[in-house]
Amino acid sequence: MIRLALVAALLAAPAYAAEKKEESCKYQGQVIAAVQQARLDKIKQADVAQTILDSEPDWPEQYSKAIPQLTAHIYSLRKRDLRNTDFGALLEQQCLENWEQIQSMKKQLQSS
Repeated sequence: MIRLALVAALLAAPAYAAEKKEESCKYQGQVIAAVQQARLDKIKQADVAQTILDSEPDWPEQYSKAIPQLTAHIYSLRKRDLRNTDFGALLEQQCLENWEQIQSMKKQLQSS
């Protein structure tokens, strides 16, 4: 369910050699949690990115590039699922578990 969102978020986030996976995954979790909260707050899908950016989020600016992909994913889900699942924690966990695989995918895309 969230694997597609995970891939989109990780691929949209920049790859820095010095970046630690725990830090990156934490930020990605924060981004999807903000999108989830916007949906629960009944923010129109077209306004999500600007609403989140206007709130001056704590993550580095480059992570905001994932907002459009995550918004499409979150807005495709039923609200019942959004109320019962912490997508921020779920994405962070999956990011940590799949870090090496995602980094490999990034390298393949960059060399193409």
